[in-house]
Amino acid sequence: MTDLERRLAALEAADRAAPRLGEGDFWALEGLKEQLAELRAADGGVLFTGAVRLPTGEQYEWQHGALTDGLLAYEWPDAAEALAALGHPVRLRLLREIVGGRRTAADLAELEEIGTTGQIYHHLRQLTGAGWLHATGRGRYEVPPGRVVPLLVTLSAARP
Repeated sequence: MTDLERRLAALEAADRAAPRLGEGDFWALEGLKEQLAELRAADGGVLFTGAVRLPTGEQYEWQHGALTDGLLAYEWPDAAEALAALGHPVRLRLLREIVGGRRTAADLAELEEIGTTGQIYHHLRQLTGAGWLHATGRGRYEVPPGRVVPLLVTLSAARP
């Protein structure tokens, strides 16, 4: 029994770990570097990509690349609203619940430690205004398809 418990614990830990891709673990990085060389982008760039299946069964694929010089020239304060919308624990919880399948304001209001209906709508408006959510009618919300992977990338980058 102890051996089974140890094996189960190892499997669960492996399931939470980042995927092991074997040889060529940096294939995305190598591909990015090849493209940067073709573009003669001496300052480099970044690439974010993902293929995701949500608990609801929806699948999304997304990738975004940006050159370093463009990112450094970008008006960083312009990103403040989108980042600030993610800076509240209740909003992050709402996003997690919506990605997980709770899509209506009524479903969200049933959650503990979320606040009053008015507070929930305030948070939903903040997330909608920043582009992290959109209303699909009749009090239903969803993360727009083009924001699912970026949201997960942002959360991944924020993890210690």
